[in-house]
Amino acid sequence: MKSFRGRAIPGAILAPLTLAPLTLALLTLALAGCGQGGGSAAPAASSAHASPGAASSGPAPGTAGSGAAGSGAAGSGAAGSGAAGAGDSCAASGGVSVSSASELNKALAGARPGEEILLAPGTYDGSFTASHSGTADAPVTLCGPRSAVLNGGSVSQGYTFYLDHASWWRLKGFTVEGGQKGVMADGSDYDLIYGLFVHGTGDEAIHLREDSSHDTVSHCEVRDTGLVEHFYGEGIYVGSAHKNWCRYTHCQPDASNDDVIEDNNVASTTAENIDIKEGTTGGQIIGNHFDGAGMAASAATAWVNVKGNEWTITGNTGVDSIKDGFQVHQVYPGWGVGNVFRDNDAQVNGPGHGFFVQNDRLQTVVACDNEVSSAALGFSTIACTPA
Repeated sequence: MKSFRGRAIPGAILAPLTLAPLTLALLTLALAGCGQGGGSAAPAASSAHASPGAASSGPAPGTAGSGAAGSGAAGSGAAGSGAAGAGDSCAASGGVSVSSASELNKALAGARPGEEILLAPGTYDGSFTASHSGTADAPVTLCGPRSAVLNGGSVSQGYTFYLDHASWWRLKGFTVEGGQKGVMADGSDYDLIYGLFVHGTGDEAIHLREDSSHDTVSHCEVRDTGLVEHFYGEGIYVGSAHKNWCRYTHCQPDASNDDVIEDNNVASTTAENIDIKEGTTGGQIIGNHFDGAGMAASAATAWVNVKGNEWTITGNTGVDSIKDGFQVHQVYPGWGVGNVFRDNDAQVNGPGHGFFVQNDRLQTVVACDNEVSSAALGFSTIACTPA
């Protein structure tokens, strides 16, 4: 296996990463509200240490890797079982306990700031909607173990769980399966989606849309998307394509801004593991584990495709891409600009680059501390910037 580092540009500056205080506060609230649930975040795969050199030019053999990263990302390995840890146990008192779909619907309809809805183990058939907001001091919580399963049924229609202009919610620990989309957020801000297992959806698993901002998706496990249409089978999707702005955001960019996607384990998606749309700004993709197994060539060519502005992508590990590891594109004028990649481990095992940037006018920073292995076309389409 051949590893790469890129050619540095003397004097270039890499913008430092800072995790927003709000994100830290949301994660603290999640951990505090989850009781004594054990477990840990999805572990990052072991890093392949790159050899120094100008890797942005010259082909390298795309040999298949068989290291810990590859085995750890497949199927429902250890990372998946650990992802539920902090979210699989709810507070022992003060909540509304439900054990049937009708009870859940009633609790959601009556939810008020500060309320906690506790899911008992079992299957809850149907599509469920939250439409009342919490507050910064008193978020609304829906919490349950992995064995509490919201089953949306047909993968051809519906949202299994829908945050419909519902801000300051915490979804923790349970399973979401079926439906055309797993978890959908429209016009919903400051929500935390934590430790869910979302799988078996017709299209994408988790979608933040219609100006949903300051949301955090953390410690979730995503599997088996795109069961109806491969092209729409993203794992985690932020924003809307520009052709849909008139449908969702009054013909303006879908400003789903400042969202954080952190410490998730995403695999077996037919399209990208993460798709960041034009119109979005200032989000962060941190410490996730990606796997390209199951991607369809007609639907994806990388784990992560960034088309928004000023996103920071750092500390992620990916294995076995269908082509490139990470990509930046401009599909609409003014977008795809100013994105930063640092300290990622791209174990590509594929025919492309570790980092594909559409052109050097997009002001993309690919730091030299990123590591790339087994990418047939090398480190990146642009030279790296000193970390």
